[in-house]
Amino acid sequence: MLITAIEPRRKAMSALYLDGEFVMNLDTRTLLENRFDVGREIDDDDLHEIIKLSNERRAKEKALWLISYRDHSKKELTDKIKRTCDEEAAEAAVERMEELGLVNDEVYAERYAKKLLFTKHMSKKAASYELAKKGIDRELSEEILESIELDDREQIRAVIEKKYRIINDEKTKRRAFAALQRLGYRFDDIRAVLEEYTGEELI
Repeated sequence: MLITAIEPRRKAMSALYLDGEFVMNLDTRTLLENRFDVGREIDDDDLHEIIKLSNERRAKEKALWLISYRDHSKKELTDKIKRTCDEEAAEAAVERMEELGLVNDEVYAERYAKKLLFTKHMSKKAASYELAKKGIDRELSEEILESIELDDREQIRAVIEKKYRIINDEKTKRRAFAALQRLGYRFDDIRAVLEEYTGEELI
């Protein structure tokens, strides 16, 4: 196969043409470093290798860009990179970020758990579910949540103070109750705290 054209594209990519036909977009630096020039003859092995190298570079660059923006769990980072690269390249990039200390599930889980508990005022039950969605190991999640002291009723009070303040009608009461249930709090705890604010006994 003969490289008949290499045309620049957006986002540091170049279009590769073989025997006059467009094949795919590849990372420009990878093409240059491997001397993929117009007029060069390549075979299938050469093509597969350059695709692999291009994917690896794109995956690493994507990983660095994402973690410069905010912390990510391994699973979250891998899933995002896979949108633009193949799974193998994504996993290799995340492993490299982990080796460099730029990705650490334990550190991420602890920070994220505290954000869920103290900023969003979720229950530990709801926080555990959110950590699982980020790919955090269940055992690690439980260990971190157990290490954090938390009073569910104080958490419920914090939510009410932040979002409702005054609960003086049935509609607001129902909204607050439903919102607190979504945050994972137990029925008895929600009822007890709402009774404090309404001065009424709730069934």
